[in-house]
Amino acid sequence: MCGIVGYTGEKAALTPVLEGLRRLEYRGYDSAGVALTTTKGEKLFVEKKAGKLANLEAELNDSHDNSHSGIGHTRWATHGGPTDSNAHPHLSNDGKLAVIHNGIIENYLELRAELEKRGHKFTSETDTESVAHLLSDAVTKNGGDLAAAMRAVCNELRGSFTLLAIHSDSPERIVGARRNSPLVVGVGKGENFLASDVSAFISYTKSALELGQDEVVDVTPSGVIVTNLAGKVITPRAYEITWDASAAERGGYPHFMLKEIFEQPKSIADTLLGRFTENSQIAIGELDNLPELLSAERILILACGTAYHAGLIGKYAIETWAKIPVDVELASEFRYRDPVLTKKTVVITISQSGETMDTLMAARHAKSLGAKVISICNTNGSTIPRESDAVIYTHAGPEIAVASTKALITQIIATALIALYIADKNGALKPSEVSGLIEELLALPAKVEQILETAEPLREMSRGFKDATSVLFLGRHVGYPAALEGALKLKELAYMHAEGFAGGELKHGPIALIESGTPVIAIMPPQRSELREKMASNIQEVRARGANVIVIADSETVIPADVHVIRIPVSNQLLQPILAIVPLQIFAYEMAVARGSDVDQPRNLAKSVTVE
Repeated sequence: MCGIVGYTGEKAALTPVLEGLRRLEYRGYDSAGVALTTTKGEKLFVEKKAGKLANLEAELNDSHDNSHSGIGHTRWATHGGPTDSNAHPHLSNDGKLAVIHNGIIENYLELRAELEKRGHKFTSETDTESVAHLLSDAVTKNGGDLAAAMRAVCNELRGSFTLLAIHSDSPERIVGARRNSPLVVGVGKGENFLASDVSAFISYTKSALELGQDEVVDVTPSGVIVTNLAGKVITPRAYEITWDASAAERGGYPHFMLKEIFEQPKSIADTLLGRFTENSQIAIGELDNLPELLSAERILILACGTAYHAGLIGKYAIETWAKIPVDVELASEFRYRDPVLTKKTVVITISQSGETMDTLMAARHAKSLGAKVISICNTNGSTIPRESDAVIYTHAGPEIAVASTKALITQIIATALIALYIADKNGALKPSEVSGLIEELLALPAKVEQILETAEPLREMSRGFKDATSVLFLGRHVGYPAALEGALKLKELAYMHAEGFAGGELKHGPIALIESGTPVIAIMPPQRSELREKMASNIQEVRARGANVIVIADSETVIPADVHVIRIPVSNQLLQPILAIVPLQIFAYEMAVARGSDVDQPRNLAKSVTVE
């Protein structure tokens, strides 16, 4: 959700802070603000505005060249509406301390009541302002030591948070803390950075540090000190960012989403890279130290949103190839019942950011019940992989658009790799079958490239449906979760009613939604599937009621002449969703553009949901 940036060094701080906020716009926000140190001991400079970052920049007429330390924030409103006063940063009453915050402080009301008794004056409706006043008092109690004050305050807070604070008495210093919310450190030469995402500082440094749970970081231009809440110094794990700033730019595309759709062949190839030996054997070293996976009696996949659809698709591959029963659950619902897990249950979590709060808390609950946890993730050093027993990184590269495309496709690839790994190690598939599936996987980048090279007629056709009020998606077998994903993308981007249904359920209610002209997108199973004829019957049923049908089918399938057809290459049935979803992404993108939606930052949505 919210974007957080901090800079301290030789540069005028406003430049890297604003650049970082621009790079974090994809996370979703409704207000923005900055705080800069000026003269030691005097009030901080603060500017904040509701709306887009451009509103803030319009107020920043002074270059502030004399300020070399600052923090910036893009806010997603939770406590209090998206107003100037509720925007971050929030100040202490003396104006010398500023705080920015991502997350939710659950006990803020009782803290606020106590602080008001002490004489603190509040100017916003937010939970965050309580932290600013608490820190102000704690700085005084701790002899001006901002890091010690932060540790003391964190011990009083309940909830999930990332916090950054600056104080004019120590103008080169930024102190941060994290609990269940992302914060990374960028290490430069004579300058250092703090951010909720490495993309904020990627143009300045590729060296980063991981911060763990309940850790406080004290940053100056010359150094970084990390401690736990008891004050014990901790050595954080250092890592190198493997992509550069150009990967987070649009590269001539009108939107990040379109760029990321067209990056999918490379993302698939990168995710497959190094997973197979020269003699067509599966090689996933990350799983070799988890023998529980091979002896598992049940696998449980936990995810939210688009990642949940990746899990539903992965279920088919694991059960078919590895012969292990699989359940897929929404992570947001998992821990609020009494799930039955044993030491023979292996849990797979799927999260692009590795910070999805519902998935993180579900993973922790699963571990507390004795299960081993594997994470599928795209973000190195994020919380879920760090707390898992094994991790498969998808190597999709930075995904800036809020609506997930290449992250989803590579998540499906990762679940297929896990299925193939188990099947190979346990002998559930013959060696010849494994090598055949490896060939199918390695052929996917070229097949997706083929779809993209012939996408222009699809793009033109999609724009013709812009005035539709509802679109229905049909699929059978593994095509059903692909239909769910197609509907979700259209909801997210075009702000219209869309639903995905299993073809066999059509007569059990959804067919009542069909009327003359209703667009229906049907995913046709491969020619050799026993379900192909059943889906053909479903198509005839909706056509008979006046539906305007679009069929996604491979080149072997014969489709009636009066039906719109989107052709995809022939593939293994369990891998077909990877190909079928690409046209659905393009359809949603073009519909959003035609309807005038903000494609990369859809309304009310954030890239990473870091609160429950």
